[in-house]
Amino acid sequence: MKRVLKIIAWTVFGLVISLFALGALFMYKVQNGFPVSYETEKPNLSLAENQPAILLFSKTTGFRHGESIDASKPIIQAMAKKNGWAVYETEEGGVFNEEQLAHFKLVIFNNSTGRVLNDEQQVALEKYVENGGSLMGIHGAGDNSHHWDWYVANLLGTTFSHHPLNPQFQKAQVQLESSVDSSFKAKLLATWVGNDEWYVFFDQPKDAQVVYYIDGEKILPSGNMLWMKDKNFGMGKYHPVAWHKMAGKGKTFYTSMGHSKDVWANPAYVNLIEQAIVWSIGD
Repeated sequence: MKRVLKIIAWTVFGLVISLFALGALFMYKVQNGFPVSYETEKPNLSLAENQPAILLFSKTTGFRHGESIDASKPIIQAMAKKNGWAVYETEEGGVFNEEQLAHFKLVIFNNSTGRVLNDEQQVALEKYVENGGSLMGIHGAGDNSHHWDWYVANLLGTTFSHHPLNPQFQKAQVQLESSVDSSFKAKLLATWVGNDEWYVFFDQPKDAQVVYYIDGEKILPSGNMLWMKDKNFGMGKYHPVAWHKMAGKGKTFYTSMGHSKDVWANPAYVNLIEQAIVWSIGD
């Protein structure tokens, strides 16, 4: 009998250790990503010369928002057809070199997570933006898995803390910032309802023009999970969810909205992405 109890006890202990290890591995992947390799081969680009070109980059080495990524692609392609843009979709980092980036008016990090570029490719993107290019990030592109100081400072202007877990998805009234420039204000809804995983950042975005915000006191920002009990704080009442910045001669735009495929069925959200692209590639 004692032997049976020992076997059961060791089996339970082994399961607990295995679950703990898997949880730790998952948390590491979420925060750091698991880069397998960095693609360096230059792709063959075939872009129409008379159309502004957009690089839609969806590579992930951290948490993958697969449904949102998949839902976004046909919608952004439809926008491109409507507006006369050319879209080059890839999850290969080889295109991030000075020569080929020069062909694009805008680079979109489409829920890209983890470290997705090597040192040289990061420098190429930095130069591209600072010399007049545009960079746009959607949702996961703003989490804390990138470990790239320039990127955090110039795309976000703040640092990701956590997202709510209790509950993870919540409805909130999305409000247009009254001080936003006319290029946005004229074509965006003043208010609409979003249902999303609302990212929480440690501070307000620095040197940024907020486009949309929510009332942070009307969501539950708790990020508590098992032994982590210090994530009950939020950003306060004024909680930006979309903003833009300048980076040298270039422009950046980021929205923390966009976790699931469902957001791409919301016309107000799709319109935000479209107008952000219009702003990004404009003179």
